[in-house]
This record gives sequence, structure tokens and C-alpha cells, in this order.
Amino acid sequence: MATNLIELTIGGMTCASCASRIERKLNRIDGVTATVNYATEKATVTAAPTVTPADLIAVVEQTGYTAALPAPPAAPADDDGAETAQDAEPRLLRDRLLVSVVLAVPVIALAMVPPLQFTNWQWLSLTLAAPVVLWAGLPFHRAAWTNLRHGAATMDTLVSLGTLAAFGWSLWALFLGTAGHPGMTHGFEWTVPRGAGDGTIYLETAAGVTMFILAGRYFEARAKRRAGAALRALLDLGAKDVALLRGGVETRVPIAELAVGDTFVVRPGEKIATDGVVDDGTSAVDLSMVTGESVPVEVGPGDQVVGGTVNAGGRLLVTANRVGGDTQLAQMARLVEQAQSGKARVQRLADRISGVFVPVVIALAAGTLGYWLGTGAGTVTAFTAAVAVLIIACPCALGLATPTALLVGTGRAAQLGILIKGPEALESTRRVDTVVLDKTGTVTAGRMTLVDTVAADGEDPERVRRLAAAVEAASEHPIGRAVAAAVPGPLPPVTGFAAVEGLGVRGTVDGHEVVAGRAAFAGELPGALAAAAAEAESAGRTVVIVGWDQRVRGLLVVADTVRPTSRQAVTALRGLGLTPVLLTGDNAAAARAVADEVGIDEVFAGVMPAGKVDVVRRLQERGAAVAMVGDGVNDAAALAQADLGLAMGSGTDVAIEASDLTLVRGDLTAAVDAIRMSRHTLRVIKSNLFWAFAYNVAAIPLAAAGVLSPMIAGAAMALSSVFVVTNSLRLRRFHPTRPS
Repeated sequence: MATNLIELTIGGMTCASCASRIERKLNRIDGVTATVNYATEKATVTAAPTVTPADLIAVVEQTGYTAALPAPPAAPADDDGAETAQDAEPRLLRDRLLVSVVLAVPVIALAMVPPLQFTNWQWLSLTLAAPVVLWAGLPFHRAAWTNLRHGAATMDTLVSLGTLAAFGWSLWALFLGTAGHPGMTHGFEWTVPRGAGDGTIYLETAAGVTMFILAGRYFEARAKRRAGAALRALLDLGAKDVALLRGGVETRVPIAELAVGDTFVVRPGEKIATDGVVDDGTSAVDLSMVTGESVPVEVGPGDQVVGGTVNAGGRLLVTANRVGGDTQLAQMARLVEQAQSGKARVQRLADRISGVFVPVVIALAAGTLGYWLGTGAGTVTAFTAAVAVLIIACPCALGLATPTALLVGTGRAAQLGILIKGPEALESTRRVDTVVLDKTGTVTAGRMTLVDTVAADGEDPERVRRLAAAVEAASEHPIGRAVAAAVPGPLPPVTGFAAVEGLGVRGTVDGHEVVAGRAAFAGELPGALAAAAAEAESAGRTVVIVGWDQRVRGLLVVADTVRPTSRQAVTALRGLGLTPVLLTGDNAAAARAVADEVGIDEVFAGVMPAGKVDVVRRLQERGAAVAMVGDGVNDAAALAQADLGLAMGSGTDVAIEASDLTLVRGDLTAAVDAIRMSRHTLRVIKSNLFWAFAYNVAAIPLAAAGVLSPMIAGAAMALSSVFVVTNSLRLRRFHPTRPS
């Protein structure tokens, strides 16, 4: 049955258990499979055609949260100064935090330092603490009330319960107990105090916990904002307007009015508005914002250019062939967003725990209260230990562990020209031990180049090249284009040009009848040239024989050259514990020559396109976990069959669609960086989850045992979330492999 993919922006989530609740509610709808990401604040829903976005939004709102369809992701950011909800959240939290710091710090100081406790100090503490608990902590209380109305409990429930209980106890002790008497003093303890409670106030706990948790939320919101900065930068790369050329007149229009087939002008220093083909002009284009490569690429008529890149040189006329959501930039942004909304298998366990965590913690707090009362330790001990359990329990760190690492990791990878499709790809990079490299276009440049000229005795190599280039310039054959491109400057004119299929070309140049092609066409080779031709062909290269006036004058050696960085990349892949394998449809001699040049031992040569899948399958049957790197249509099936597929971004859309990782940078070192980055991101996810689990496993028993006071528990809880997000932000410092 056909399904629809619907994405919703979720508002009002404050912790991972919120995301877990929404996810459960959505998944109860018939025909719906949903995942909700707390870090990105989005729900990704696969729904039957009968389920509409309005149905999904209604369910989310019934659960106590807000939902809406997201704005189009490909639109460049506006510069009108409008503040988004995501931008506003850190600012609003900062305002509440600043007020709470100003008011709560004196309350804490008065409670912790008995010499500061002047007569009636407790009433000043109440005056200062009340705005902190009731106004600065209002978001927690409001969210807890909303959840209570919907029969649910979240992290806000724990915070609200703990701070209001501490504040309420203090009010009871001040107005109905002995704590309000003039001259009352009490010392501060890092652990839970013992004894009766009518003379004890917890205003420093209520105000301090509110302040610490607000601080944690503020730094978490800022860090989440920074974590998504790479994707926002990617979306902002696009041009906002374009100089359309209509009837020879330039008209500057918004980018939304550009259509496929329109011709537009790109001046030096301007962004290229959209993907297209250069019609006129030559220039150097800075691709660094899309590929991560800092070296500009020369382009001319007939070359493809990518929207969002910068024209660093001359004036270009470009015809648009992709616009809007079809451009490479929009596709990159879409892939990154999809990756960031995914969940690793280990995160699903954390989500299940977060879903039942809060009710369990409330039960543990009640059990702690009952235990200490039952042992006769007194109400102060029982109450303080129970509040500490409520405060210190934090499922937020569990919920942030994977999403924040994915946010930062996939965003940083996109900046380096690596698109990771999701957490499943990260997990695959850990398992692979063999990497299959398609030769043409991956290890090699994928285009023929003139590598050598051998002239007959008495002939000038330069003249041999020049006359051959002149006659080959009229040819459409890749070998002919390689020969013509090797000679700079204007070539002499050709008359009487003719191409003989499978044999070569001929034409008259400077009064000479020039032929270039196979021996049967151009003539038999004399001894010295025959030896040079045999040596070149044994190395897998192509020989073009050049002659004129019925005599062989020399030969040209053409080959698909190895990329300069391929050997370095193969060495780096070995350093990652991978065994490289070369796969090609070329003959064994050509394959062996390339393998020896880059340092690969195992070669599969003469493999037809359909046979590439069989090679991958054969390696898997040997027990290998296989990564495949390719770029063509004929690689798509093998990429899909492999445990991990890496498509060179210079390749076809089919290959990219079949892969797990897309390498926008047309360089094999990008494959090294992709595996390194994926493994690094996976390590950060695992360390986040370890510390989040370890924190809760260790902290809750300590709080229940009376070892931690509620205020220290609040500080520790806030720091746990900040630690997880900060640990993820280390991925922003990942550096790519630099070509030697």
C-alpha cells in the first residue's frame, strides 16, 4: 500500500519523555509509523493515504503539545530581522536565568553561611526566592500542569514537584512552625539533614534548583542551536535573487521566479543562483561551501555548475537545469535533515527507558519518603531525600545523547562534502572490514588524458601532437578529445575530415593528409615505435598511431589517469582496518597497473556491470563486511548489495540514491573522511549514552540514601544534559584528510 512521508515541527517538548509520549500517541493511529526527535523538535511520520497532516496535528495537540507543517527547507533565510521560535527560546530562558541568578544567589549564600544570617533573614530569603520559584520556574510548572491534565508526567513534573514541595514546606515552617521566629538560624549541609522539620526551610533548595535547571536548559538550548548551525548554513548558501537574461536585457528577480531553461548572468564574486550549464564565459568557481574543497575549479562552456557556489573569476552565462527543491544544495539539505531525524538502535532503548522513567522516579521518591519515615529518621530527612530523588532524576541526557551527536556530526560532514543518510549508516561503518573500489571515476579520474608522446626518428614530438590534435579536435570520441585538449592554443584548420568507426580519423592539416588511430588504419609501426606501443598496452594504456603522407610519424599514449590522492586514500583505508579491493570492467593488465600504482593487492578485472553485485556477494559469503565505493549507474546494484554503500557525488543520481553515504567531493580521500567521521560520531553517541545511563544509575541511589542534598542534586542534573550536548559539539572540530 502506498504511504506518505509527513514531517511535523513539534513545540512544547521539554525532555526526552515528552518526545516518547508524542511518539507513542502517533503510533497508535492505524497506518502510522512515527519517530519524534527531541533535539531537532521534529516528528517524521510514514502514514497511510487516509491519514492527513491535520489528523496528526490534532493528536499531538490532544497530547498537550503544538504541531505544524514545517516551512519549505530550501528557502534561503530572510534578512528582515524576524526572530524564529528556535531563536527566541534561548533568549527567553536567558532572561529568566538572569533574574533567578540575581535573586537566588543571595538566598543560597544566606543559607550556606550562618554568620550572614541576621535577624529575620529567613523572611528576606522568602521575598527573594518567591519570584524565582513562581516566575522564573513558571515554564516547568506550566508544562507539569499541562501534562497532568493529559494524565502524563515528564521531567517538568519532577522539577515542579520538587521545587514546589521545597517551597511549600518552607512556607509551612515559616508560618505554622518555628522557622519564622526572629533569631532563627540553621547551618547548611551537603547531605540530607536528620531531625524534625518545623524549624527547617528549603528556600535555597527551591531557588537554587530552579536556577541550576534554568541554566542547564539555557546552555542546552544554545548548544542545540549551535549543533544545527551547519544545516542552517547549508540552507542559507542559496542566492536570494538572480540576474535573468531576457531578450538581451538583464532583469534582477527573486530566486523563486527562476525556471528551468532560463538563462542568467553570474558576475565575479556572485553566488551561482541554481544548478545549470555554462553557455558562455570562463571562470574559476569556488566549490568549498558544497564540497569542502578550497581549490577553485575552472569552468567553461558546457560545464555543469552547482547553485550556491561562488563565481571567483569571469562573467558567466548559465542556463538553469534544476531549480528549487531539485537542486544539489536542496538535496544535500534534505539528506542531512533526514539523517538528523533518524535514531540509532541503541537510542531506541534509551527512548523506551525515558518513556517510563518519570513514573518510576515518582514511585521511588514516594518509596524513599516512606522508608525514611519508617526508620524513624524524622520528617526532615525523609522529605529532603525524597525531593533529592525527584530533582536528580534526568531522562533529558538520555534523550539528547543520539540526536545532538547526529545533529553535529551530520552537519559537520555536510560542510566537508559528505552526506550521511542516517544512523544505520554510522553503525555499518563500525562493522565493515573490506572496501571495494570501482576503478573508473573512483580510483581514476574517469576521463582520458594524454600521458606520453613517442616520435619516430627524425620527427618532432611537438609537431606530432599538434597535427594529431588538429585532426582529433573535430572528433567526439573521448580519446580524440583527450588528444585535442593536450595541446594549448589555437589549432590549425582541418579540411576533408572523416571518422572511420572503430579505427580512427583523417583530415588535411597544413597541406598534409593526417591520420590518427589504430595500426590497421594508420600503418605498421617500425621497430622502436612497436616496442613503445607494446609496453604502453601491457600497462593497460591506449595507443594512438599518428602519420601523414603515408608514413607513421609517432604515437600518442592515452590513459585514464589515477587521481593524485588515490594512493594516499588507499593507505588511509588500510589504516582504518579495511582491506581494499579493486573492481573494474577493464582488462586484467590495465587493472593490475592501476592496482600496483595505488597499492591494492586483490583485483577483480573484466567484470561486467551485472557481475559487480556477484563480486560483492562473493566477498560477503567469505565472511567479509563490505563497503562499496562507486559512481555510475552500473554501480547502483552493488552499492545497494554492500553492507555500506558510498557514492561519489560526481556520479549519477541512481548511484547516490542506492548508497548510504554520498561523497560530494569527487576524491577518494572523501571516502576515508566519511568512514572516519561516521565512526567518530558513533563513538560520541556511545559515550553520551554511557554517561547518561551511568549518571542515573549512580545518582538516584545516592539521593535516596540521603548522601546528596536537593540543591546539589539539581546542579548535577543540569550538568548531565550540558555534558552530553557539549561532548557532541566536539564533532565540530573534526578535520578532514588533507591530500599530501
